[in-house]
Amino acid sequence: MSAFDTFRQGVQHLAEQGTLPASLAYGFVVNAVLAGLFIGPVLGGLGTLVVVKRLAFFSEAVGHAALTGVAIGILLGEPYTGPYGSLFAYCLLFGMLLNYLRNRTGLSPDTLIGVFLAVSLAMGASLLLMLSGRVNIHILENVLFGSVLTVDAGDLLVLAVVGSLVVALTVPLYNRFMLASFNPQLASVRGVRVKLLDYLFVVLVTIVTVASVKVIGAILVGALLIIPAAAARLLSLSLRGFFWLSVGIATVSTQMGILVPIEFELPVPSGAAIILTAGALFALAAVIRGFTPSLKGHAG
Repeated sequence: MSAFDTFRQGVQHLAEQGTLPASLAYGFVVNAVLAGLFIGPVLGGLGTLVVVKRLAFFSEAVGHAALTGVAIGILLGEPYTGPYGSLFAYCLLFGMLLNYLRNRTGLSPDTLIGVFLAVSLAMGASLLLMLSGRVNIHILENVLFGSVLTVDAGDLLVLAVVGSLVVALTVPLYNRFMLASFNPQLASVRGVRVKLLDYLFVVLVTIVTVASVKVIGAILVGALLIIPAAAARLLSLSLRGFFWLSVGIATVSTQMGILVPIEFELPVPSGAAIILTAGALFALAAVIRGFTPSLKGHAG
């Protein structure tokens, strides 16, 4: 029996006893909660770097590129429920080539991202039109907006591996990432390999975005990198507070976005519910900042 199975059975037992919400008596709901616990904290923590580096548009572009990756996977015969080979390969190529050209061409990042995004979406739409006879429309809805209730043990394993890898690489290098973001020249003088960190960051954002597509959806996954970090920046007075508050907001958003629609039987896609929850917390953070003098005077 795997660790996932042991955890699932333990939660289901507590739900049957009435200790936990009744919806957790179902295995697929426990899988959904586990998926949220894997991706929420990781996206929240990594999102602080996305916001500081001003790469929000990049994370959105990678999420949208996942649609093309799914189309390529189906075309190559991968299972439409999890074409991870094509997803990771295409999105990594997308992100690495974009970053390479950003360093070589001198074009502004938003211009290059706009070009890449437009071409990728056009290619994805063309492929999906070609495959329309082989793909159920509901499958495309799941890709676009997420379907956390279809997460299985294989998806959880992918999320666990990717999440662990991102944490293992980000935590030891977090201060260097921040220094390279705020002041690349000073970072270089201090021996930080800024360009190498830049490529590593692109890889980390790409793989965690791709791994999260099934839960949040290709259209919305970038938002969970951005909104919790943006909300945390409104409220935090230090980098440490910024990081942990973003992790907390992202985790709460994923859990509430998963459980509330199930508990109240709301016909809302999991990805949309998660992002709406994060958006509500962002609005609350903006109100708190507006009425808190100590925060209003802080640059954020």
